[in-house]
Amino acid sequence: MSDAPPPTPPTPPSTPPPGGSTPPPPPGGSTPPPPPGGPTPPPAGGPGYGAAAQEMSPPDQRLWATLIHIGGILFGFLPPLIGYLVLKDRGAFIRAHSATALNFQITLLIAYVVGWVLAFVLIGFLILFAAWVAAIVFGIIAAMKANQGQPYVYPIAIKFVS
Repeated sequence: MSDAPPPTPPTPPSTPPPGGSTPPPPPGGSTPPPPPGGPTPPPAGGPGYGAAAQEMSPPDQRLWATLIHIGGILFGFLPPLIGYLVLKDRGAFIRAHSATALNFQITLLIAYVVGWVLAFVLIGFLILFAAWVAAIVFGIIAAMKANQGQPYVYPIAIKFVS
């Protein structure tokens, strides 16, 4: 046996490009150089910030609309606001229900503020109680209509968002 190292394969001669020299290959292997002009942007319409949202299926729209109405009963205007901002482009049904729920919850918020201001003359407690009952009753009715796939408009709501 010979103690000589194995022969190395011959390297092809490289010709330098006109007007300059070739950069040395990176350590650990040879990779092709990046294309001139920087990285390529992602294709249009792909995932990203400007991509159009995919429409949800009707059962999913009904589920989210129901949850938005129930969330309004439990947590006030935050679930309808978040639902409207996140899901408004995912289907006409979910957009209509989330906008309707948000309008009603903003109207209730105004009623709660007026009730607290008028609580000093005692009529405010009646307004607060009426707004609380309306939130529960109309929220349940709206959630049932959303679960059945039917449109619903709250009877006492100022239209802020459409």
